[in-house]
Amino acid sequence: MYLSITKVKPLILHHLLLTFENNEEKIFDLNPYLNLGKFKELRNEKLFNTVRVSFDTIEWDNEVDLDPEILYSESYNKSEEKNRAILERV
Repeated sequence: MYLSITKVKPLILHHLLLTFENNEEKIFDLNPYLNLGKFKELRNEKLFNTVRVSFDTIEWDNEVDLDPEILYSESYNKSEEKNRAILERV
């Protein structure tokens, strides 16, 4: 079973602040995907910032989306040290 995403906020440096249905907040780094297929389009900051919740996951205006299981498993807890710099620069 996976957790649905209830909120998403674009952050700097192609990171996303995700809120899951259990109210857990995690940060997802999209950078490893930005050299793949349609994900390359998300290098454009204006397009990257169009991210929104769609059903149980997230989606951008170019119709790119990610599986919520991937988002959860590859995200880091908001409180982890490496995420503080990302959050402080927002």
